[in-house]
Amino acid sequence: MRVQEEFSPPKIPIPRIVTADPAGGVWLGFVGSFGHLRDGKLDVIGKSTALDLTAEADGSVWASTRAGLVRWKDGRIETLTSRNGLKCDTIYSAIRDDRRTLWLYTRCGLIGIADSELERWWREPSSVIQSRVLDALDGARPSSNTFQPAAAKSPDGRLWFANDAVVQMFDPNQPSQNRLAPPVYVERVLADRKEYAVDGSVRLPPHPRDIEVSYTALSYSIPQRVRFRYKLEPRDRDWQDAQTRRQAFYNDLGPGQYRFHVTASNSDGVWNETGSKLEFSIDPAYYQTAWFYGSCVAAFLAIVWGLYRLRVYQIRREFNAQLDGRVDERLRVARELHDTLLQSFQASLIRMQAARNLFARRSEKAVESLDDAITMAAGAVAEGRDAIQNLRVLPASGGDLAQLLTAAGQELAHSEEVQGNPPIFSLMVEGERRDLEPLLQDEVYRIARELVRNAVRHAQAGRIEAEIRYESRQLRVHVRDDGKGIDPEVLKGGRAGHFGLPGMRERADRLGGKLEFWSEAGAGTEAVLTVPAAAAYGASNGGSFSFLRRKKARS
Repeated sequence: MRVQEEFSPPKIPIPRIVTADPAGGVWLGFVGSFGHLRDGKLDVIGKSTALDLTAEADGSVWASTRAGLVRWKDGRIETLTSRNGLKCDTIYSAIRDDRRTLWLYTRCGLIGIADSELERWWREPSSVIQSRVLDALDGARPSSNTFQPAAAKSPDGRLWFANDAVVQMFDPNQPSQNRLAPPVYVERVLADRKEYAVDGSVRLPPHPRDIEVSYTALSYSIPQRVRFRYKLEPRDRDWQDAQTRRQAFYNDLGPGQYRFHVTASNSDGVWNETGSKLEFSIDPAYYQTAWFYGSCVAAFLAIVWGLYRLRVYQIRREFNAQLDGRVDERLRVARELHDTLLQSFQASLIRMQAARNLFARRSEKAVESLDDAITMAAGAVAEGRDAIQNLRVLPASGGDLAQLLTAAGQELAHSEEVQGNPPIFSLMVEGERRDLEPLLQDEVYRIARELVRNAVRHAQAGRIEAEIRYESRQLRVHVRDDGKGIDPEVLKGGRAGHFGLPGMRERADRLGGKLEFWSEAGAGTEAVLTVPAAAAYGASNGGSFSFLRRKKARS
């Protein structure tokens, strides 16, 4: 028998592995590559060092490498690795059993992959496959030093694997999967290193920093391979894969009700979907209770109210200071008039009376002149006393604002300043009557009285209407007439030599209020005075206003 030479050795590298191809030709494995030889032609397929080659009847080939399982078919090549669900990447050999399951002899044991999973991976190379793993816990003893071939199948369907230390047999036709789901139990709960009984609902103290829940599953075949997953409702949205860990840890859980649910699978991946549940609660600390939050809200509102009252007090104090300065100035002017002008007039009257007596016998004309001078001086004294009385007068009292304004309106409507028929005066009050601060009422009264007086004296109105509104946010006084109106230029800057409009606006500003006018020539006039409620309303007795009233009365 003569061995025929199919190719020239210098043309190809020296092969390490040779495997027959059922479709024709042979598969050769080299250092750093593997390829297919047929009819003297070598096609290099992969760029990886193949530790073993497994050819299929459809013309494809599986190459076992240290970087995963490489498959070539119809010009396409893909690699199955740990990213696709393999337990490890180093594969020594691959072999099919009678059920078309591909068994991989790997560094971490035997891995069996069903043909349907392989086809699914071939269609979707990024998918994760399901596999069966037999590792050291099952008795598998793989080694990096393997023979070639490292795997073989006997006629009875059993698989044999060999390395430099042991030869092992595995019968894939013998049913050995454990279909019994393991029962699951929660053993204990630790909160801040203190153990709590798990019978019924567990109640934990406020603000636990560390919570540990211990659980277990009863599976005696290979307990080291029992896997767990758990979920804490409502803390966890998804299941937490604990692998083989039998404790769950939580830090800084807030107060409330919780449910801990744990499930487990046996060594063959059969899950107990019911699992075990534990309900526990965490008591709130005092600063986590509803009454504490309510107290904080109440305290915040109290602070806001206090700030509001402080602002009102500041406004009142400023208003009192302005009124106090005004009262002092009026008293000073009254004293000056009394001590200087009136005393001088009084002395002049005495001297003129003496002169008149001396001239009575000599000249009747001189007497008449002196009588006229005496009369004029007496009138000046009377006017001066009236001015002093007006300066020293107390704030308008003896009634509320409506009564005072009604009396003033009737008086002005029938005064000597009226030309022709007296105007018709009316007053309307809206809202619940409120007590006004006495000095503020006097200022409001004086502004309203001046508005009515202007309507009588300057506007020659036939009808004057006044309105007082006691609103929750402000005091509103509205005066309107049907007179000849005010020229816009006068309304803006006032009339030269007259200080009525500026004076009323100044009074309104000192009150913290606002005085607005609407008027056109021949269309009447409307004036609205608004004063904030914080400055307008208050007790009629006591406080700084009463002090100012008494001080003014003493002066």
